[in-house]
Amino acid sequence: MPRSTKAAEPMLVPESVSRQPQQGRSKASLGRMLAAAEKLMLERGNEEFTLQEVSKGGKVSIGSIYLRFESKDNLVRAVIANELERIAADEATMMAEVVAASADLAAFMPRYVESYAEVLRQHAPLLRLSMQRASFDPLVSEPGKQRAFRSEEAAVAAMLGYRAEFCGNRHEQKAKAAFHIIFATLARQLSLGSTGESASLRDWAELKAELGRMCLTYLKQAE
Repeated sequence: MPRSTKAAEPMLVPESVSRQPQQGRSKASLGRMLAAAEKLMLERGNEEFTLQEVSKGGKVSIGSIYLRFESKDNLVRAVIANELERIAADEATMMAEVVAASADLAAFMPRYVESYAEVLRQHAPLLRLSMQRASFDPLVSEPGKQRAFRSEEAAVAAMLGYRAEFCGNRHEQKAKAAFHIIFATLARQLSLGSTGESASLRDWAELKAELGRMCLTYLKQAE
């Protein structure tokens, strides 16, 4: 069951950090600003870009950027907000497909680890930058925590759909522990921490397979 306190926490969405356009041409201009800023962030692996570069890359005027964003910080936050929305959509699609294709826990667990790992890998470059900013920006860190909580909630709920196959009585605790193990392991491998460690994917396929088997064994083992 969702924690009631989560509803009161701030959400990071593009509308919360930018002045939203009403007309189609202005919406297209905003989209180009965000796309240009995101491209610069991904190319450089940091936020070291200028609004002049966004203006040139997005084919928008400096004035129009300031019309939408009070600061460069808000532009960066809007890029991150877009990414959080994409991650949420991709995770929801992924989870629905995994559950639909899994008749039992033995089918679900490795399929979930494989699919979730690929969602994280796809979004890893911008997630790294998001986590770096979250280390000092509460307007990013709190919504980021919400997104992580919702990922946990969805995974735990899906695992509990196979609770009849769990051993022991601590079903929810075991499902949460399994998710934490999965996320921590994948995040480490993808260097999603704020330290910016270089990622190593040499044994990526083997890691995913072993992680799925390990969590399946944990959920089914006697206590």
